[in-house]
Amino acid sequence: MLYLIGLGLGDAKDITVKGLEVVRRCSRVYLEAYTSVLTVGKEALEEFYGRNLILADREEVEQKADHILKDADVSDVAFLVVGDPFGATTHSDLILRATKLGIPYHVIHNASIMSAVGCCGLQLYKFGETVSIVFWTDTWRPESFFDRVKKNRQNGMHTLCLLDIKVKEQSLENLIKGRKIYEPPRYMTVNQAAQQLLEVVQNQRARGEEPVSEDTLCVGLARVGAEDQKVAAGTLQQMCSVDLGGPLHSLIITGGSLHPLETEMLSLFPVPERQSGSQSAERLCT
Repeated sequence: MLYLIGLGLGDAKDITVKGLEVVRRCSRVYLEAYTSVLTVGKEALEEFYGRNLILADREEVEQKADHILKDADVSDVAFLVVGDPFGATTHSDLILRATKLGIPYHVIHNASIMSAVGCCGLQLYKFGETVSIVFWTDTWRPESFFDRVKKNRQNGMHTLCLLDIKVKEQSLENLIKGRKIYEPPRYMTVNQAAQQLLEVVQNQRARGEEPVSEDTLCVGLARVGAEDQKVAAGTLQQMCSVDLGGPLHSLIITGGSLHPLETEMLSLFPVPERQSGSQSAERLCT
């Protein structure tokens, strides 16, 4: 059996009881290590689970999935995913590969950022399409995701923005030369996402469109599910300077008019005045 097991969002103890029982009896246990991260490392997980974990990077999962699935038809193999197993399309592909090989599978779900963002008080049924914001480079500055932000805003829906993670990435030079030398991990912050969004806003304005402005109400979230999670509500401009600490970060662009309960909940998370160049989140929400 192939088991896909969600680990939740916080630390080693966020795994479900059912998931932990399966991990402890499997012959091999893989830890997916590129779509998200917990607040603790591999060693802490191994200590709590009582098992050695095999790190599975993007190349292993997407190009060498047969290694993971080897002998899963005659023994139990676990594939651990931060959040919920279906938080990334890669994991659906693994299930399809297993099915084609006649390997049965079982999914053990857990908390995902897709639902846990409700901690800020915005109502989940008022979210539209989710978007991803990637790190820009000097030669690649994609804005296509913004079409979905515009559509969500037109429909009065909030937009959850998942921010880029760069783990085990090669520089262009090392990639060309075939050198297995990797860059240090990078995790996009709310500040970086907001700064890129402001450039998109300026480009949209130059074309005569302004579905989002510097004063649009946004919510920054960091380490959701951890004991030190942070939430801050303020303008897009304020999101450029708010200090939310370490990764992982997410950003929400609100859909415009808020339900009174949403307004009241967001007032609990104002941007600290010392980090605010303009209005506080509480004033914005009322």
